[in-house]
Amino acid sequence: RDFLVVWVGQHQRIAERPTRAMSLRLGALGVALAPWCAAAIDLFAPQAQRDTLLRSASQLKKLPLSEEEYQWLHVLAEGWADPLDGFMTEEQYLQSLHYQHLVINGAFVPMPVPIVKACTAEQKAEIDGAEDIALTGPDGAIVATMSKPKAFQHMKEERAGRTFGITHGEHPYIEMINKAGDWLVGGSVRILKDFKYDDGMDGYRLSPTQLKAKFAELGADAVFVFQLRNPVHNGHALLMQDTAQKLKAKGYKKPVLWLSPLGGWTKDDDVPLKTRMDQHHAIIKNGVFGDTPVVLAIFPSPMLYAGPREVQWHAFARLNGGATHYIVGRDPAGMKHPGTGEDIYHMWHGQMMLQQAPGLQKMQLLPFTFASYDKKAGKMAFFDPSRKEDFVSISGSKMRKLAKDGEAPPDGFMDPEGWQILVKYYKSLGSKPEL
Repeated sequence: RDFLVVWVGQHQRIAERPTRAMSLRLGALGVALAPWCAAAIDLFAPQAQRDTLLRSASQLKKLPLSEEEYQWLHVLAEGWADPLDGFMTEEQYLQSLHYQHLVINGAFVPMPVPIVKACTAEQKAEIDGAEDIALTGPDGAIVATMSKPKAFQHMKEERAGRTFGITHGEHPYIEMINKAGDWLVGGSVRILKDFKYDDGMDGYRLSPTQLKAKFAELGADAVFVFQLRNPVHNGHALLMQDTAQKLKAKGYKKPVLWLSPLGGWTKDDDVPLKTRMDQHHAIIKNGVFGDTPVVLAIFPSPMLYAGPREVQWHAFARLNGGATHYIVGRDPAGMKHPGTGEDIYHMWHGQMMLQQAPGLQKMQLLPFTFASYDKKAGKMAFFDPSRKEDFVSISGSKMRKLAKDGEAPPDGFMDPEGWQILVKYYKSLGSKPEL
């Protein structure tokens, strides 16, 4: 079953997501629904029809998907980018690039990052005039069809400049853009196979529909989500516990934490998903989040490192996944400039943009209270400026160096079992490039 978050007075509740018929009944009653809430998007072909459709698709012209494009197809298929029903057409691409929204029936729907399929000039010539084409995954097998494909020029520098605010070719995602084909192909898609990665983590790749059902099963009246692409230390855990307490103080009876690690492509020096998931499992088992129910579920999107623009994508996708509250911290989705070594984005602009973003007003933002290591208390604590000399910041670089050298961090910095998982990973890197 599918669910959405609705307002009841000043409170949000989990309710059944309206079918098209239900939407019409609500409309007759004068209840306004946002365009993307009218009906759940479903891009999967019915299971009983898939063998026949796959046989038909085998006769079509084929376009291969890169690993990153395959992950975007996964995002589209499950409705994370609802109401987008395929790789962007030229009109949708321009709307996303310039407005950071799609225009649907005259309404603006958040869509801050382009979700596109690239091809070469040779591939474009091959599919020109086709009514339908087949899309093949990284293993060469057909995974989907695209209807009425239309190709348009891939203006790479414009895409990079608009999306990232820089065009430096050593930014890892811009590097992928520059290596991609000189054309983009847009059109609606129909998914013919389920997404399986066979990496032992498929059971944690829950779709928005499955997540909303899970939150309803838990009796959640608030779902606060924490986006992750790094291991969790006790400062994060402290923030999660504090958030649950604040939600209860506001009258919520059953806040649920959705721990949402990003599961798509990340840059080479990020901790891989398997290691992060092992660490997350360990800390959940060891109770670092207190008595708050935790749902651990992988978000299949690739990472862009596009700062405030990408943060809006992360929040909108989680809204589609059933979140009611979103925790946003310092420099979310940021990285160092590959040329200067300085931060590309202002540390608080991601938070400021979310507070102002049209279309995301249904989601309540939760401020990220900075925690660092309190030497006097011997644990992670919220920073107290009146005794700032008692606090020390343990940066990600310092944490990685400690783990690589097999040294222990200060007591209370991270769950010991979770820390040993990181030590094992960094030691396995051996003589690989510096962190």
